[in-house]
Amino acid sequence: MQQKYQDLIDFIKSLEPDVEKFYTKGQSAAGTRLRKGLSDLKKKAQDLRNDVQAMKADRKTAKSGN
Repeated sequence: MQQKYQDLIDFIKSLEPDVEKFYTKGQSAAGTRLRKGLSDLKKKAQDLRNDVQAMKADRKTAKSGN
C-alpha cells in the first residue's frame, strides 16, 4: 500500500516539468500533456482510494469476527 502512495507522489513530481512549461513558458503542448497526466493521476488516486476502502472493510470484518 505504501508503495502505491509513493508511486502517486513520484507521478505528481513527474508532472512538474510540464507545469512549468505551460505556466511559465506558455507552451500549449505542455498543457495537453499536463491534462493527460492529471487524468492519469485521477485514475491512480482512485485505485489507491479503492485499496484503502477494501483494507478498512477487511479490518472491520476481522474485528467483528473475533
